[in-house]
Amino acid sequence: MKKIIALCLGLIMTAGICFSDPVEGFWISVDDKTGQDTAGWEMYQQNGKLYGKVLSTAGYPQDVKAVNCKESYRDFPLQGKVNQMPIVGTPWIFGLLPDRSGQWKDGHVIDTRTGKMYKCRVTYRAADGNRFKTDTMEMRGEIGLGIGMSVFWRKGTQEEAVSFR
Repeated sequence: MKKIIALCLGLIMTAGICFSDPVEGFWISVDDKTGQDTAGWEMYQQNGKLYGKVLSTAGYPQDVKAVNCKESYRDFPLQGKVNQMPIVGTPWIFGLLPDRSGQWKDGHVIDTRTGKMYKCRVTYRAADGNRFKTDTMEMRGEIGLGIGMSVFWRKGTQEEAVSFR
């Protein structure tokens, strides 16, 4: 009986690893005007929701605080004053829920440069050799009614995501 239970637990844990969402993992944000890498991110699930935190930033000290942000935001996942939190290590993308089409939506993203919070939608785009040369994540911030802007991040490794220090 113990062997059967152990086998079942092993299969469940293996299935969770094999079937993780392709948007989970490490990503490199890219400036859409210059094409330069701007930051390393980790996208992860917690309690069925998707979050994204900055692991390192290019061209800035790693201890810079989010001083352009407000003290608090609706549904922000951490306690404390947001405008006193470090940019690195804080989940600026939060609360996204999966939908049937494979997108994550109904969450938020905060632009730490302006302090503005937007509705957020994330879509994984597999490399197709045409438009998407590498695995890509489309991160879309919207103000409502589908009006917004998409940025495209490239898939990275953990080493790349922390390398902007």
